[in-house]
Amino acid sequence: MPKRSDQRRRRNTDEGQALMKAEAGRAPTIPRASGDWHPIAKRWFQSLKDSGQAQFYEQSDWLTAVYVAEAMSRNLGQSKFSAQLFQSVMSAMTDLLTTEGSRRRARVELERLDDAEDPAEAARVTLMETYRKAAGGGGS
Repeated sequence: MPKRSDQRRRRNTDEGQALMKAEAGRAPTIPRASGDWHPIAKRWFQSLKDSGQAQFYEQSDWLTAVYVAEAMSRNLGQSKFSAQLFQSVMSAMTDLLTTEGSRRRARVELERLDDAEDPAEAARVTLMETYRKAAGGGGS
């Protein structure tokens, strides 16, 4: 998984393919969670609405999320849990950028305003830099 941009040592590498832009459609209508879904599927779907990556979602992304929540709900409601269905759901969740790793791979970084200057995190990064330098790993 790629590091966050503020943790990368080298910033002069090629950023990959050029960005292609297209005009977005109308603002999406966020569907409601189904009352028939398993409670975990409902909570996951509701969490998308409050997640930072949701600002990038189009109508098709929301409908994909509905489908994922339905599949998740069915799997959780079965007497025998399906590992294959679980893998499919996890893959679709990755496509919706619902994990830190998937967001990093897509080069999407979410920052909380209240966590931007977290002293504990800054201390951990500084400590790791000190260890790297002591081990002969060089500086930033």
